[in-house]
This record gives sequence, structure tokens and C-alpha cells, in this order.
Amino acid sequence: MGEVSRGARAVVVCPDVRGRHHDLEPEARLEEACGLALAIGIVVADAAVIPVRQVKPGTLFGSGQVDNIAVACEQHEAQLVIVDGALTPIQQRNLEDRLKRKVIDRTGLILEIFGERAVTAEGRLQVELAHLDYQQSRLVRSWTHLERQRGGFGFLGGPGETQIEADRRMIRQRMGRLRKELEGVRKTRALHRDRRGRAPWPVIALVGYTNAGKSTLFNRLTGADVMAEDLLFATLDPTMRAITLPGVDKAILSDTVGFISDLPTQLVAAFRATLEEVTGADIIVHVRDIANPSTAAQKAQVLEVLGDLGVGGEDVEGEGEGAIPILEVWNKIDLLPPDDASAVADAASADPMTVAISAETGEGVQAFVEHVAALLTQQARVHELVLPASAGRRIAWLHAHGDVIEEAEAGTGPDGPLRRIVVRLNPKELGQYESL
Repeated sequence: MGEVSRGARAVVVCPDVRGRHHDLEPEARLEEACGLALAIGIVVADAAVIPVRQVKPGTLFGSGQVDNIAVACEQHEAQLVIVDGALTPIQQRNLEDRLKRKVIDRTGLILEIFGERAVTAEGRLQVELAHLDYQQSRLVRSWTHLERQRGGFGFLGGPGETQIEADRRMIRQRMGRLRKELEGVRKTRALHRDRRGRAPWPVIALVGYTNAGKSTLFNRLTGADVMAEDLLFATLDPTMRAITLPGVDKAILSDTVGFISDLPTQLVAAFRATLEEVTGADIIVHVRDIANPSTAAQKAQVLEVLGDLGVGGEDVEGEGEGAIPILEVWNKIDLLPPDDASAVADAASADPMTVAISAETGEGVQAFVEHVAALLTQQARVHELVLPASAGRRIAWLHAHGDVIEEAEAGTGPDGPLRRIVVRLNPKELGQYESL
């Protein structure tokens, strides 16, 4: 990867294309792009929104606008230009020729961040696959060494295979190998999820827009030290910890990668396995940065991704049979003026599926914990079961996983003495018991 070096000075430009709808306002998009640059240690020397009336196929921007960007680069001694949008390979090459500087688009920038943050083997595989997919389309003879002809014989590209074709072939082969490795990882992850599904502990998945405060909340609840900074994409790999809740001996809390608008398609596909953790959860906790002016647009982006994962649509707020309940957590109320904070707290208390908190100061966190515990236990129903006294394994399972209210002898059946057990089980536990 390594297209971008830490400490590089950059000019960030956000094209505002006429007639192209976007959830976020141009200024909010520019601020987010600057946040992405800062997340990888780039110094933002200058930033501007550039209105684009008509997209130029060769350079995206008009000729005068390209000249203005060049002047800004000279004035601010910037070695890098970041365009907060998608550039075609041709546009990227032409802009680099005109500006005499490295140019990267939003996809390239997010890939750089993901490449730096990926910790697990799976994360690194996903990033490399996405990066190669992106690079493959960028081999547009922008570097002269790619135009050299390669001689050779046998299987190594016959006479006249250019370096660019050889590079393309190598990328395709590497991508094939990576896909196989990822498929293996995906199967392993599915097995782990299946094993957790059979385990008695409920799973709570934290989701939300990047930098909404998921990792701060995760650390506060678990006492862990997951990287939690005021950065976009501080967390990349899913992390899981066991926690205790009122009335729930043990639950698994899962922190997932943050969502973002216009996430590159290469990454949506690559990170699907990571996000699939959400589909096996008992409760989804949607953490929102309620102090962010774009909070409503961010919520829409998150619900769209959940919908793509099949957790959402009509059931997105937890309606309907088998839907995963979604609890909204309005975080960062400590950043709001006092009047606004109390108005937000009042609005949250009026909705049974919303809680207002500050993960940073701890305000409202205890109420949130009690709320999650109530959601987990309210689905439980009391069942009366009559079992042979010899079914020791099933009786022991009910004691270990359910809340046994009463147990007594119940006469004798064809196979000997019987036991009557009154036990409280939630639907998941009942399903596990029936599959024994």
C-alpha cells in the first residue's frame, strides 16, 4: 500500500456536483474528509468545497479549478491532493499530470486507513483484497516502467507481454489466493458463531457511524482497553468481551467496525464477514453521536447498511417476528449545551427503545445497562416440563441455562420416575433445549 506517508501535507477538496444527491451537506462531507486524513496522520494544509456544474470526463474539475488547486498546493507546500469523491483512473492520472502531485480519492484514502488499522489476519486479508481490486483498475500507464515490453518464453508471458499486463495477471492471481484464504476464514467465523449460537449467552452488538463512541462505551462496560480515540475508524477488527448484566449472568458484547457514507464498494464486500457478527446478535445497540449536526444523515447510513445485511427493512426497529431489537443510544450528550442536553434526555425517555448517555463521563450508562438487561429477560417465558428422572443431562442443562422456578417429583411413567420442572427460558434457550 504505502501510497501516503504520515506527516505529508495535503490539500483536501470536496467536489459538490450539481444534481447529485447526497445525505450529508458539502461542508459536513469536507469536515469528514479532513477527519479521514487526520486519522492517518496527514496534515491538512488547506480544505475547500468546489462546486462542479458539469463533470469533466478527463479531470472531474474545470480547467480553472484545477489551476486554483495547483496554486493552493504551492501556497501551502502540499505534496498531496485528496479528492473527497470517486475518481476514475483516467481522472486521477490527468490530475496528477496537471498538479505534479500525488492525488488520491476517497476510496484510496479509506483503504490507506484500513490498511494501517487492520490487526487480525482476517482484517489484513480483507484490506489487501480490497486494495488489489482498487489497484487493478488504476494500472493506466501512469508509470513508465509499466509500458516496457517483457520478453520470455514458456509459460512466462510470451514475447510482447507488457509489464502492465504482467502486473495485471499477478494481481488477478494474488486476488484469487486471497479470496480462497478469506473463504476459509469466513467458514471458521461461521463455525465460531454457530458454537456461540448454541452457547447460552446472549450477544449484544454495538453498531454505529464511525466515531460515534462505540469503543468508548465498550471500554466503559467491559473495562477493556480497545483503541478509542477521537478518530474516524479507530476500531477496525471486531472485539468481543463477556459482561454481567442485572439478572443476566453473562452476555457477550461485540464492538464492530464503524460505518461511513460512501464506503467503497470493494470494502463493503470485503468487510461483510466482519459485519455478519451483527446478524447473530440478540440485541443491536445503535450508538449515535447526538451532538453531531449530521446525526440524522448518519443514522440513515447505518440503517441502510443494516438493511443490506438483512437486519432491517420493515423490522429495523425490532418489529415483526424474529426481528432483532435495535436499541438506540444517543451518545455524547456531555458535548451539548445544558438546555439541549435536557431536551435530548426528555425525548429519549419518551421512547422505550432510546437511551441518552455520555460514554465519556458515564452519565446514563447504568440506565442503559438496566435497559439492555430488561430487553434480554423480557422475552423469557415460563414453561412447565415433565421429564424422566433418568434424563440427567437435560435436567442439568435447564439448571445451567434457564431460571428454574420449581422442581418436584411427578409420579412414574413407562420409563420410571418423572420430574416436573417449571423453568423460565427465552426463545433462544428454548430452541437450544429442544435441539438437545
